[in-house]
Amino acid sequence: MNQLHDHLEADLQKFFGFSSFREGQREIIESVLNQSHTLATLPTGSGKSICYQLPSKLMDGITIVVSPLISLMIDQVKLLKSQGFKRITALNSLLNYQQKSQILNHLSEYQLIYCSPEMLQQPRVIERLKQVNVSLFVIDEAHCISQWGYEFRPDYLRLKDVIQLIGEPTVLALSATATPQIQDDIIEFLDLDMNKIIYPMDRVNITYNVIKSDNVVEKHEHLLSVIERVKAPTMIYFSSRQVTEQICAQLQREFPDRSIAYYHGGMEQQDRLLIQQQFMLGQLDIICCTSAFGMGINKSDIRLIIHYHLPNNIESFIQETGRAGRDGEHSVSVLLYNKGDEAIPFHMIESELPDDKEIKRYINNEIDDELPEIKQRFLKFQKDLAEKESFTFHQSVEKIIKVRDQRRMVKSNSVFELLKWIHTEQCKRQALFESYQSNTRPAKFACCDVCDFKLKEWAIKQDITEKHSVNWKTILDELLPTK
Repeated sequence: MNQLHDHLEADLQKFFGFSSFREGQREIIESVLNQSHTLATLPTGSGKSICYQLPSKLMDGITIVVSPLISLMIDQVKLLKSQGFKRITALNSLLNYQQKSQILNHLSEYQLIYCSPEMLQQPRVIERLKQVNVSLFVIDEAHCISQWGYEFRPDYLRLKDVIQLIGEPTVLALSATATPQIQDDIIEFLDLDMNKIIYPMDRVNITYNVIKSDNVVEKHEHLLSVIERVKAPTMIYFSSRQVTEQICAQLQREFPDRSIAYYHGGMEQQDRLLIQQQFMLGQLDIICCTSAFGMGINKSDIRLIIHYHLPNNIESFIQETGRAGRDGEHSVSVLLYNKGDEAIPFHMIESELPDDKEIKRYINNEIDDELPEIKQRFLKFQKDLAEKESFTFHQSVEKIIKVRDQRRMVKSNSVFELLKWIHTEQCKRQALFESYQSNTRPAKFACCDVCDFKLKEWAIKQDITEKHSVNWKTILDELLPTK
């Protein structure tokens, strides 16, 4: 095994074309190759995926990667295949029976399998995994395990049983937004002796700014002012698909010399892939998007992240701002805020949790097919727990309402944290990360608008106007699945 460690840089160059590791990557990979169960946190944009993709090439057996986002796993598989990885696939709910059977019947031929957590609840999948050698079990977005986290997912709580059923492989739990409390929660739940590798989450090259407005008109003026001065790859986040399209159209009129497009989850897959590839390849200067865009996007030279709407929680804000400056160069986060913006995330919280009537109907087996998937997931998990305890109808309803109210409190507190951060007169960087680490590192460039940065004096005119001719039909044909 030590011999393997001596050649890690050469392996990195051979398989991925990188000459050196980023902070934390080598330490995590060595821990995994030593077959140590590992909990690791790295800041967004630090290359977490390399920490299991490289070991999958070096270890005997199969690496399973559990990911909560189907779109992300599809993107990762396509990216790796385009880089020459052949023995890789994804198991998720988008596959039909024939496609799933094809993968399950040839499991041993794969090195790396991305899998949604719900697929690991299917007996047929577990039975096949028992028959092969699973050497590494990766839990991506491991904070989803913790009930104290905003993004808690009940189906993650079943992973402990899955690990035991498939032969107790080495476990790697990864997160970019796990507080110390959530880290302890993950280890306690998995009940494993885990090697903790915790790196600071703050990105030293990102400067944080908040611009407060009295109304939407003033907010829009601030947006135009920033974009006018900053001619560099830019992402603008919105909470509404409709507003995303509206502002995009306005910016296209205001800045005819820029290439601007929008992206959200309501678009056709082919259109989403086209926009994504155009942005990655430098054909687009500005992208107006919802949170559906960004996960797995590894564009190194994004200089500006603007939040037009308040994010749903502080974790999402950290993740989304972390998409800037992955090349280590100076990049800026701007959050535009006017009083009342918090109504959107609070509305989102209510839309994700069932009301009393929906709980009673579900427990009474009056299942509404039009109930959003996120509510159905919550209700199914809680109902299963109630049935295991042999609860009566009234006991089940009472218990689920209590859990629902606890989830509402956790989610609401995260919005309040973000509001507190917006209005703080202390260092923005320190305040943003104080729940995650005891101290922040010195900023590489400017720190924040409280400490030493004046956004009005910041301007950048990066050369982003040169657009090369690209055959998009060929690119999309390669990315889209064959019929």
